[in-house]
Amino acid sequence: MQVIGYRSLTTKHDWGRLIGDANGVMPSPRTDVHVLILETDNGLEGVGVGAHSEIDRVFGAVEGEDPRGVTALYDRMLDHVFKTGHSGATFGAVGAIDMALWDLKAKAAGEPLWRLLGALDRFVPGYASGLDIALDDDALVRLYEEFADHGFSSAKLKGGHDVEHDLRRLEAVRDVLGRNSVRPALMLDANEAWNRSQAVRFVTALERRVDLAWVEEPVRRWDAAGLASVRRGIRAAVATGENLTGLEQYRPLLDADAVDIVQVGNVWGITHFLRVAAVAHARDLPVSPVAYHTNPVAHAAAAVPNHLAFEVQGLTAPIGLHVDQQYEDGGIVLGDEPGLGIRVDEDHINHLRATDTGAAVTGPHVRPVRAGLRLVPDATRPRS
Repeated sequence: MQVIGYRSLTTKHDWGRLIGDANGVMPSPRTDVHVLILETDNGLEGVGVGAHSEIDRVFGAVEGEDPRGVTALYDRMLDHVFKTGHSGATFGAVGAIDMALWDLKAKAAGEPLWRLLGALDRFVPGYASGLDIALDDDALVRLYEEFADHGFSSAKLKGGHDVEHDLRRLEAVRDVLGRNSVRPALMLDANEAWNRSQAVRFVTALERRVDLAWVEEPVRRWDAAGLASVRRGIRAAVATGENLTGLEQYRPLLDADAVDIVQVGNVWGITHFLRVAAVAHARDLPVSPVAYHTNPVAHAAAAVPNHLAFEVQGLTAPIGLHVDQQYEDGGIVLGDEPGLGIRVDEDHINHLRATDTGAAVTGPHVRPVRAGLRLVPDATRPRS
């Protein structure tokens, strides 16, 4: 079996609500989802998800090769861009190809990926995360009631602009999830919106009334000294790592003892997650994947010994994608379909692309000009 080509598709996820974080809000409830399909000479096809605009930089490393040699091909893709580097969009392309290669390997074996990777249990513990900063209080409660109906007892809220606003929302979600646990786990994600002094002041104020399990990305992702400083100044754990593009980027954070919860982005692929999980395990640290559409890394999370909880951002699949998994008992129940369990309805997706006019490219992925440069956290609450 050899890789002979690929197809790229763009579909939409209809969230039914606006999504965003401290840096901004998406302009539409529908957001793009990028799908990669790897083609082989025997007709078997592998599916990967995530933006892969720079695929042509790395595809030559896998073209003509047997996809079952996936870990060797992963390293070959990194070697392929050795001089110019593999971060950013290039790492996204590597991750999408890597997912598709693992999908092919498991399909060739006739097994779901979680079983191929050595997991015994198809259940992946999770937490609810509604990307919810744009929601008013009533909409926030309704959203987390849906998660509670599926057994979730832990939640991560977006915040970081105003302490009282975040306190009110955290307490409301705690009350909703109280039906499933006497002490629901609560987390807050600042998405790199603070400097270290702001982070300690803000979180300390929250902790006077709320028991936080962790605070996520309180300062910039690469700021090992800043993360360590925040960690020493608060009771909650510090979580970070979703935006680190390469195993080597974790080293300074781990060496500085700056991280309690090691996070990994789904969009960076299966192999990257497995390697980060192994490094974290060597330091007795838990690993927690940050979600992306179809939750592909959940298969790998089921197979590592130090997985803590998997972020679940929504309970529906993108348009035109059928995913063999369910949400029950506060987590993900993976199915038995071979590979990642993602079936692609290309006709549906192509029709969607032909009729959709698109939206302006703004939102939480654009860093505000004054982020981290304020004397107080922010007196302006996010607008819904």
